[in-house]
Amino acid sequence: MKFHAILFSVALLAFGLTSTVQAQVENQPYSYQHYQKYNELLYSPETRLHTAAKPFLFKGDLRAKFDSIQHANRVGSDNIFMRKIFNEHLIEIHKEDHSFYLDFLPDFVIGKELIGSDKRSTWLNTRGLQVGLNIQDKLTFYANAFENQGVFPNYLTDYIDQAGVIPGQGHTKDLANNKKDWMYATARLTYDFSDYFQATVAYDKNHIGDGYRSLLLSDFSSNYAHLKFTGEIGNVQYTSIWAYMNDPRNPRIDSLNSGGRFGDGSKWGAFQYLDYNATNRLSIGLFQAVVWANRNEAGHRGFDFNYINPVIFLRPVESNNASSPDKMFLGLNAKYKVFNNISAYGQFLLGEFTAKEFFAGKGYAHNKWGSQLGVKGFNLFNVQNLNFLAEYNVVRPYTYQHFVSISNYSNNGEPLAHPRGANFKELIGMAHYSWNRFDFSLQGVYSRYGTDPNPSTNMGGDIFQSYRTIPNMYGNFIGQGVQNDLYYVDAKAAYVLNPKYNLRFEVGYTQRYNQIVDSPTQKSGVISVGLRSTFRNFYGDI
Repeated sequence: MKFHAILFSVALLAFGLTSTVQAQVENQPYSYQHYQKYNELLYSPETRLHTAAKPFLFKGDLRAKFDSIQHANRVGSDNIFMRKIFNEHLIEIHKEDHSFYLDFLPDFVIGKELIGSDKRSTWLNTRGLQVGLNIQDKLTFYANAFENQGVFPNYLTDYIDQAGVIPGQGHTKDLANNKKDWMYATARLTYDFSDYFQATVAYDKNHIGDGYRSLLLSDFSSNYAHLKFTGEIGNVQYTSIWAYMNDPRNPRIDSLNSGGRFGDGSKWGAFQYLDYNATNRLSIGLFQAVVWANRNEAGHRGFDFNYINPVIFLRPVESNNASSPDKMFLGLNAKYKVFNNISAYGQFLLGEFTAKEFFAGKGYAHNKWGSQLGVKGFNLFNVQNLNFLAEYNVVRPYTYQHFVSISNYSNNGEPLAHPRGANFKELIGMAHYSWNRFDFSLQGVYSRYGTDPNPSTNMGGDIFQSYRTIPNMYGNFIGQGVQNDLYYVDAKAAYVLNPKYNLRFEVGYTQRYNQIVDSPTQKSGVISVGLRSTFRNFYGDI
């Protein structure tokens, strides 16, 4: 929490130093569902915006769209109480060269398991705050903090107990009767030097890609401290991120040989993404990532200044083998606006590989890759604000593993890319529709994935296993091990009370079947209703 306090203090100091036109830049956490409202601008062939690196810094046309969404369908009233409920922030200040807002963020949900052996009641009790500050069209600050308690469906409780974290939100304390207690906070401070360069220090997430999932870098895991530089010249945008992350599965371990320590419960990551908008329709992006332990086996390492160089492609991926102390990836991200309202997109991730084995088709364990293909669109069938997505993801076994889990592709006990880890194939369909202040969403997921038959057998799906324990160098295939077939459907309807902070009444139903070979099918069906707010993502489709 010290990181959050520092950022908050810096922002308040900057606020105090300013004298008394509203700022034209804005920070806001990434939310997949909220970002659907920008598809008509982002994916129109009439625009040439960079769409892959998220969260966005809202400026220019994006800021104008942001404002139009927040001010749409306003409830006309002179009553201050009505305005605060439906139209305005709780506290809102606009001066000549700065603006400030603060909101209370409730998240109160009750639900009931209708399917399965344990028909428990589920609930979420969250009290939060958000604060935003903009100064002189240059500096923008955003922070939120939440205190949470809740009871989850069976399958999520099992995940939380195994991982030790609430999906994407952080460590939890276990209370009686399946209750979980946790804190969650976000902070971002960005300075917009010019149209060509921005710098951000944050405790937040990042997402690289145009799809719902990302095989390169996703927003699934918990927030992490990072420094990000973004530069844009002409049709080229370059993003470089240096991150400091937690690794609760590798706490401090004293080394018997050197007196040093390995792991120390933390790790570093460097991520670079170069995006080129070749035309209004075609974009191609190159990605590189490297993750390394904060402490090596000799007790030394810390931040590796070899990776402070922001130039992409620091070294060839072929050198990323079992003897390397660091985990390296290269990736490709692309999109093409096929029609005026429909775009195709995709990703390819490459880890270790041996060229002669890559094309031999023998299931070589050290050929590690993942691929994504998808199509998305807006105003489907000429219905305004009807968005859709269809996406296919596949990742080979062992792809995100490393020789020890401290240097694997994870943060805070969860994958940095796809929630499933590896050794899976997945098909996703999604639709979102907004009408006035009503939001509707429907999601379906089918996934076939393989799990380990026992803790001592590594079949490639659990990224926290060591790839030094691979049982077979050849004959590996996607879905190997214990075969699982996951079917997931989620439907939600909401009435947005206040678009300023996404305060809404929401009802939903989620059904999940997980068929496991030679085991009983895991079943879950939860109906829920609640008063919700904020833009944070919660991925229950795992």
